[in-house]
Amino acid sequence: MQITDQNISGLIAEGTPLVIDFWATWCGPCRMLAPVVEELEKEYEGRVKIGSCNVDENQDAAAKLGIRSIPTLLFFKDGKLVDRSVGVVPKSDLAQKIEALL
Repeated sequence: MQITDQNISGLIAEGTPLVIDFWATWCGPCRMLAPVVEELEKEYEGRVKIGSCNVDENQDAAAKLGIRSIPTLLFFKDGKLVDRSVGVVPKSDLAQKIEALL
């Protein structure tokens, strides 16, 4: 799922568990993490919304949420930011954070 400046507020406000991956095409670590995020998106389909937000194309969203380095994953529950992960981390760590949203 693509997350943009236009749809991010609505997705957060829905209150559904949500994970946003902030990335950029030029970011090597982002490219390393992308397949892991895609796997998690398939595994948690229907239970957690997982999407990606390109920081170069959606600078407002990144600025509003205080993204200072990428890759950064933000975890939302009931419309509130409850956790974050910065850098490349193991899939098991991300899965644990996602499980906490359920």
